[in-house]
Amino acid sequence: MTEPMEALERIVPDGWLVGGAVRDRLLDRPTEDFDVAVHGDPGRAARALARATSAHTFKLSEGFGGWRVIARDRRWQVDLLPLLGGSIEADLAMRDVTINAIAEPIGGGEFVDPFGGLDDLRRRTLRMVSRRAFVEDPLRTLRLARMSCELGFTIEPRTMQAAGDSAAGLADIAPERVFAELKRIVVADGVLEGLALMDRLGATDVLLPELAALRGIEQSRFHHLDVYAHTRAVLAETIELERDPHRWLGEHGPAVARLLAAPLANELSRGQALRFGALLHDIAKPLTRGITPEGRVTFIGHDEVGGDVVSAVMARLRTSERLSEHVSALTRHHLRLGFLVHEQPLSRRSIYRYLRACEPVQVDVTVLSVADRLATRGSGAEVAIEKHVRLAQMMLGEALRWVSDPPRPPLRGNELALELGIQPGPQLGRMLAELEEASFAGELRTREEAIEHARQLLGTEQPR
Repeated sequence: MTEPMEALERIVPDGWLVGGAVRDRLLDRPTEDFDVAVHGDPGRAARALARATSAHTFKLSEGFGGWRVIARDRRWQVDLLPLLGGSIEADLAMRDVTINAIAEPIGGGEFVDPFGGLDDLRRRTLRMVSRRAFVEDPLRTLRLARMSCELGFTIEPRTMQAAGDSAAGLADIAPERVFAELKRIVVADGVLEGLALMDRLGATDVLLPELAALRGIEQSRFHHLDVYAHTRAVLAETIELERDPHRWLGEHGPAVARLLAAPLANELSRGQALRFGALLHDIAKPLTRGITPEGRVTFIGHDEVGGDVVSAVMARLRTSERLSEHVSALTRHHLRLGFLVHEQPLSRRSIYRYLRACEPVQVDVTVLSVADRLATRGSGAEVAIEKHVRLAQMMLGEALRWVSDPPRPPLRGNELALELGIQPGPQLGRMLAELEEASFAGELRTREEAIEHARQLLGTEQPR
């Protein structure tokens, strides 16, 4: 198969490679996403490139007359875009920052760099092409934070000011575009720096006001940080658990890492979704804050309320239903393991009820609870951390076994109905659930014991 750049030299020799592809190539960053500005009809060039590389092509829906060509194995993609303004210099003048306003001739030759982008690459600086860039597309304010945390570049002060001045316009940007940038910030190595930049630019207040509302919310003596700083600390601990799962997760670290590496939704892995869980797990604390007569700060119900708030946030960002449900479940169940610390030693039924309640995030939320506990360094922290981590390691073993081989009732519903002489319905469902729990707990070892237990249940269960 002909590689795209080789084919483009024949198809559009007078075109230009532009934008992030030029920047990344100059930074020796791997890139599989190419933007090419062309004279004339991008559609004709796209169809020719697709034929030459046995790829797929389609017209982009965002306007501007662009076309996309994607390799069949999705190893690369090329966006062919009409040259704006009649010249490459005019086209580059419409871009956001100088390091994205460099063009490389497809047919070979000198870089076109009218705004000093090559020098800014060497300085590792993000500098605007013009203030107009952020006015025309306020999403560039969020993109600026994303590029800074992905590349490790410093934002030039006047650019920071201009971007911040346009932050309010983010409210009018399509949610899908916002989430595309936000998720890249959340999964970046420099996510904490990216979130801090969002704060400084005013983007958090516009896009995630629920997160901004955590600032200054004081907690009980068991916490050493306000809710917002605690949230950042939980995210930091989550990242550390990704990098070194063995330290706190023990022998289960490698298996947890493999599970979290699995794809989930919205082009995110389970581990990347866990970062969203860390960011949003205490989102309802401002709504549930109370003070007891003794003066203790409480947040009763913030887990349940938080699950609903997360669902609303994800709906606003137009994420997939699967991602929304996953992150909502992380929020809704993040306190469960902590409550069980005080009930140890746990019965097999208690373990079953935890795993069943948390399904399908029983592994993920157990990891989140460890990050949450590690980030809570108030009164009695060291002892509390030791107890929590020990319980979490045990529970992770159970959760991983559950995921690989889920528990099931010792006999099927139709078999049980026939043995008991009852009809399918809620009563049968309750009995199957009890048989599954009792079997998990080791109380039932044979089919006959299960049937006898069900008969006893039938004799004691009250009609509903």
